[in-house]
This record gives sequence, C-alpha cells and structure tokens, in this order.
Amino acid sequence: MAEVEETLKRIHSQKGVQGIIIANSEGIPIKSTLDNQSTVQYSALIQQLVLKARSTLRDIDPQNDLTFLRVRSKKNEIMIAPDKDYFLIVIQNPSA
Repeated sequence: MAEVEETLKRIHSQKGVQGIIIANSEGIPIKSTLDNQSTVQYSALIQQLVLKARSTLRDIDPQNDLTFLRVRSKKNEIMIAPDKDYFLIVIQNPSA
C-alpha cells in the first residue's frame, strides 16, 4: 500500500494535476484527492464512459481492449487508465 501512496503523491506533484481518483469497476471511489461530491460525480460518469468506450472498441475488433483514454476539454484534461478491477482517473489543467 505504501507503494501506491508514493505513486499517487508523485502523480499529484506533477504540474497542473488537480486531482486523482481510484475507483473500482462499478465506479465506486476507493481513494481520491478531490472533495466528496466531485469524486462521486467523476467516478460514476467516467465508469459509464469507460464501459461505452470499451464496448465500442470490442464492437470494432473483438480481440481489442481499452488500455488508456484521454479526454480534453476547454477547462481540463481527464486521463483514465482502466484495469479489470479498478481504474485510475487523473484530472489536470493542460495549460498549467
């Protein structure tokens, strides 16, 4: 667990990083550096996005799978690293 904490600290110390969330495959947050309301909102919505993106990729090619997803908006950039049981969400300001 200490290794996970160190990795999260390292990611959070990067320029522009606003928050980090680790959620389980159901979209339930496990660990977060954001406030509770933002954490729950991001986790639930990103979980749906990951499921849809993964489903779309598999419809195109059943042998393929989602390994990373990056969404950039005017305000921030959301990077998602999905795994079988968990996914990591990093929110950052891309212009920082």
